[in-house]
Amino acid sequence: MGTQGEQFARAKANELPVSPKHAIEIARFIKNQDVNRALSYLNEVVALKKAVPFRRFNRNVAHKRGLVGWDAGRYPVKASKGYIKLLESIKKNAEYSGLDADRLVIVHAAANRGRGQKAFFPRAMGRATPKRRETVNIEIIVQEVQE
Repeated sequence: MGTQGEQFARAKANELPVSPKHAIEIARFIKNQDVNRALSYLNEVVALKKAVPFRRFNRNVAHKRGLVGWDAGRYPVKASKGYIKLLESIKKNAEYSGLDADRLVIVHAAANRGRGQKAFFPRAMGRATPKRRETVNIEIIVQEVQE
């Protein structure tokens, strides 16, 4: 094994066109989880089999079956696909760095709002109303655990 600094791998995605609230809830959920376990769970979220617990942005969010220790949740499919792509990338980064991809734990997961792209909705009578397309910056750091 290498030194302490070589036991980490990181991946970052800038300005993904997903909901910031969904991305923040997923980041909170997958932190401190095994990478393979997080990947399998997010694949089930995309298949609408399991829900992600919404702890902060849970106003008017319905209860979902199968959530342990929490009631409110949703199926953020688009954001989950972005996280799946990022977790696959981080596994490749870890393998390239010489880490064991089966013993990786997510030690840091953060999602922040990115730049908003301004556009307009065309409306009746020649008017227009502004709209903002939201983006998200996601960053994940994993560490190899010793058994």
